[in-house]
Order: sequence, then C-alpha cells, then structure tokens
Amino acid sequence: SGSTPKTMNTNRRKFIASALVGGAAAALPRPSHAAAARGNEALQAKYAKLDEVLKQPVLKRQLFTSPVIIETLELLRLNNSFICHVRSKDGAEGFSVSNNSQEQSLYAIQVNRLKPFFIGKDARDLEALFDEVYVYQSNYKLQSLALWVPLATIEFAISDMLGRIANKPMGLLIGDKIHHPTVPVYRANGERDVTAEAVMVNLKRQVEESQAKALKIKIGGRMSHPEFPAGRSEKLIPMVRKEFGDKMVCYADSNGSYGVEEGIKFGKLLQEYKFAFYEEPVPFDWYEETKAVADAVDIPMAGGEQESSLHAFRWLIANDALDIVQADVYYFGGLIRCMKVARMAAAMGKVHTPHISGGLGYLYMIHFVSVIPNAGPYHEFKGLSQAIPFECKTSDLSTKGGTVTVPTGPGSGIEIDPAFIKKHTIVPRDRNPVVE
Repeated sequence: SGSTPKTMNTNRRKFIASALVGGAAAALPRPSHAAAARGNEALQAKYAKLDEVLKQPVLKRQLFTSPVIIETLELLRLNNSFICHVRSKDGAEGFSVSNNSQEQSLYAIQVNRLKPFFIGKDARDLEALFDEVYVYQSNYKLQSLALWVPLATIEFAISDMLGRIANKPMGLLIGDKIHHPTVPVYRANGERDVTAEAVMVNLKRQVEESQAKALKIKIGGRMSHPEFPAGRSEKLIPMVRKEFGDKMVCYADSNGSYGVEEGIKFGKLLQEYKFAFYEEPVPFDWYEETKAVADAVDIPMAGGEQESSLHAFRWLIANDALDIVQADVYYFGGLIRCMKVARMAAAMGKVHTPHISGGLGYLYMIHFVSVIPNAGPYHEFKGLSQAIPFECKTSDLSTKGGTVTVPTGPGSGIEIDPAFIKKHTIVPRDRNPVVE
C-alpha cells in the first residue's frame, strides 16, 4: 500500500471506538493514575521533540551573501488570472501564479494588508518575515485561506527570485538535496453526484491518459451532506478494486462526509478492499473525531489539506490522528511552512503527501516533494493548467509512465510568456484601507 501499518493493538482500538460511538464511553474502565501519567509523559515527550523540529530554520539564508532588498511587489491581473511580480533593488525578479479561484476573492488582502509590509525588507529574511506579517495589522485574524493563499503567492514569487539569484531550483532553498528528481503520480477523480458507473468511465480514461499506478476517488457527499445518488460509495469502492485489480494503489477521500460511526463503517469497507489511505472521514476541524476513526480502523488516515495552523498539525501528528499529512502549498502558505509540517511528520515516522490546488499548484508542489525525504509514494495529479503559457526547458511537466520530472532550472524552473504577463495590469492598493 506504500504506507506503514499501524502498530496499536487492533482489538483494543476497535473496542474503544465502538464503545465511544455507541454512547458507552462512561462505562469504559478508567485508566489508573499511573497509566494516565505515563501516557501524558509520552505525549509531552512527543511535543518536545516536535517543538525542537520547529525551532530549526528552513530557508537556506547562507546561500546569499548580500542583502536582497524588495523594491516592488506587484499583483497583476487579467480577468481572473493573477500573477505576482517581485523585483529587488538590484534588479533581480521573480514571478508566481496564484490560486486564481481563491485569489479573485482575496486579492484586496494581498495588495492592502500584505504588500506594504514586504517593501524595503530583505528577502533573505523571508522565514522571519512570515512570522512578523502574521501579526502585522492583526493579520492573524484572517487565519486560513484568506491569509495564507495570498502569502503563498508572495512566497512563491520571492522564492523564484531567490532561486534565480542562487542559481538553484526553489526546492533547494528549503531542502538539503533532491531526494525525488521524478515524482510518481496518482490520478485524482473529483466527481460526486453522479453514478458509480459514470465515475468509472472517466476514471479509466484519466488513469490511461496519465499512466498512473495509483488513483483516488471521492466518497460520501462532502462535509456531512447526504451523497447522491444514495448508495453510490458502497457500490464504487468494490467496483474500483475489481476494475483495476490488486496491483493498483487506491485511495479514497470523503471530504468530511461522515460522523465517527459512519466514518468507521466506510474505513472498514475501504480496508476490506485494500485501499491504501482514507482521507478526511469527518469534517477537517474535528480533531478528536478524526483520531477516533483513526484508532478504530487499520487503514492509514490522511488529512490536513484545509489546515492552516502549525499548532494544529502538531496536535494531529503527536496524537496519531493522521498517518499521512497533506498540507497544501497554497492553502498552508507556501514552501517554508509546509516544510515545517513535513519535518514534524518525519520526526514521528509519518509521510507527507501534499494536497494540490489551482493555478500552477502542481509545479510548486513537485518542487516541494522533490526535497522531502518522507514524501509519500504517489502524489496528486489533476492535469496541469493550460491557462498559463510558459516554457520549461528541463521538463515538459507531463506524466510519462505515471511520473513527472521535476524542473531543475533556477527558481520555479519555468518562464511565463512575457507577452501574457504584459496583458495583465497592476492591481492598485486602496487609498485608505481600513484595518481594525
């Protein structure tokens, strides 16, 4: 399955989980004070280890011997296409593409709340600057996608610039070496509200096109909504295994469709059909419930795509609520913060299989995956956006035999068509933005 089996006693886990979901928690025997103390000591030791990991710097500042002062940081727009352009006082430049589906609602945050902070700052201090901008003008109140998607857009542009200065791909600004010059993919099918048979038609085509050795399906109705048509998931899960055979690595994503009891039910069904991970069985911010499902089933538990807090990831990892961590490079604020999560996961023997979203998310994601030693065996592929014209001299970024070659050129490794960039106009800052 490409994942480490859980070592906790299965019978004990099933007993505890069934008692909890059956409303019999009060009838469970209480642990002794000594046992509780030992458990607390073990958890505190995990937290201490993770805190040491978080203290370690990520960005390789030593690659730059002189200041890189940010002179301009513009957000450019063409309809709902957003490009970030950074320039240093010495004339170095970097570009990034935002998650356009999110940025069209969030661009005002980037130009009014975030851009002013970075002007005149030394880009070599990017890691510390992210900590500072979090509290600048109370930006922490925007926690989640509203803050981190615009900041990721800024980070990718600055990383592109720094990579060009250092003549290194952006992954090597945060990692010691390239662990994965090529990235094996899983083909994700995002369909809901259609029959299991309709999903299979498209899934077979998607797998054939990508030559992927792994795939992912959607189950449930998303965030606790009833699925349509009813019974679709129970039909789809065995259908996928029968169609693709035992050699295909199969994943399933519920997107928070279930409560604990139903989440466990589907976890056991996925287990029966040898699926390799089970993603977000309950709503993403139900941390204790995520752990309850994880403790009750043997299929590896995946999650974290919606997470925006390092401290929450610390809890999820230390408490073994997740086996496979999935921080999204846009949603979580860029490469540096995602590397901190990957390091925490590695310290606890867990893998990082990042979620991807919009724009050129796949490009930034494979740069990240290339430098993390605990990368999962397969990584999400939905097809690369054709909306952004660019040239990449070191990879065509397509799947060949189910793998994609990571660009080795400096920065992002791509050159966005200058004529396309020129069609964009600068998004102006409001003259008197109100910040409370």
